[in-house]
Amino acid sequence: MATVVLAGTLDTKGEEYAWMRERLRAHGCEVVLADTGVLAAPGRPGCDITAEEIARAGGARLERLRADGDRGAAVAAMAAGLERVVCGLHGRGRLHALLAAGGSGGSAIAARAMRALPFGVPKLLVSTMAGGDVRAYVGSADVTLMHSVADIAGLNSLSTRVLGNATAAAAAMARGYADRGAAAARPSRPVVAATMFGVTTPAVDAARARLTGRGYEVLVFHATGAGGRAVEKLAADGALAGVLDLTTTELADELVGGVLSAGPDRLTAAGAAGVPQIVAPGALDMVNFGPRPTVPARFAGRRLLEHNETVTLMRTTAEEMAALGAAMGRKLAASAGPVEVLWPLRGVSAVDTAGGPFEDAAADAAGLAALRDRLAGTRIPVHLLDAHLNDPGFAHTAADRLHALITAG
Repeated sequence: MATVVLAGTLDTKGEEYAWMRERLRAHGCEVVLADTGVLAAPGRPGCDITAEEIARAGGARLERLRADGDRGAAVAAMAAGLERVVCGLHGRGRLHALLAAGGSGGSAIAARAMRALPFGVPKLLVSTMAGGDVRAYVGSADVTLMHSVADIAGLNSLSTRVLGNATAAAAAMARGYADRGAAAARPSRPVVAATMFGVTTPAVDAARARLTGRGYEVLVFHATGAGGRAVEKLAADGALAGVLDLTTTELADELVGGVLSAGPDRLTAAGAAGVPQIVAPGALDMVNFGPRPTVPARFAGRRLLEHNETVTLMRTTAEEMAALGAAMGRKLAASAGPVEVLWPLRGVSAVDTAGGPFEDAAADAAGLAALRDRLAGTRIPVHLLDAHLNDPGFAHTAADRLHALITAG
């Protein structure tokens, strides 16, 4: 029987959770009810995993959380505990979907656990926060959000319709996940993640075709911050046979302050997991901003290019490229698995070409020099190719080198 883990703050939403549990059972699912509430409220429904157990799993004592009265600390501890508990349940085959409903605190607790579960495990969050900016809740995970519309404060004609839809959806997803089974969820071909931007599309398309012809399934991720984070999570989850990281532009946004950063951990997960990688400086020549008026005033006088009405690109300087090359080298040097860097000597993006708007051979050379200095003495080779990143020959070499690293392992 499919099992839905139903997790929430039973101290303030016990009535709603008891109702959802009965609806899930009516839909033919087993329910594991986990209590993440810290208040000593009477009348909370019986549960399968108590708040004391959740707090303990998060490295805290429930009594201390109550005594301290620090809501932020309590949310953090219960979120850490729920993450550990649900991952354990999934590992033992006792979780086929995770369902939660709450406000900002309850959503934060449940969302952390949802983000920790592997891709493909059904995750449904009914939240009062779903009508706004939900990046902090979703991250790079495949979380399904449902707006509660009204606050989750009692059962009424509106809340029962919303929560009823949520329980029906979670039950159906859980049954589908259970029916497919873990073996069916595994891809039939080895999976490679590739990173792409509009200005690196020719390279990635050619490399993807080459790898597909060799029997790989190639997942392409748009390097807009969320895409890079998704690649990192897939690598950490052990879902990838290799990474074709031809577009590392998110590093530039993280360094300089653009709008498409993937965070400080970009370019680390595959290395930590020992996943074979081919890495290139695709689109490191640019930092991304919104419409031109949104470019920060401190960048007045810099070389800007209006990519379209919503995206403005700024050329990275020699100093910034040197910092990026050093950062790339530092991160790759820590890799536990095989890594090779391919550097195109004739430009790193569609606008970094001879006569192009972002042509700057000195800046590109500064990035390469810093990278080579940082990798000197390591086992990681830096291959210099007399080609542009978007040349078919560069793409084919990248694909062939990744295939060689994967098959050698």
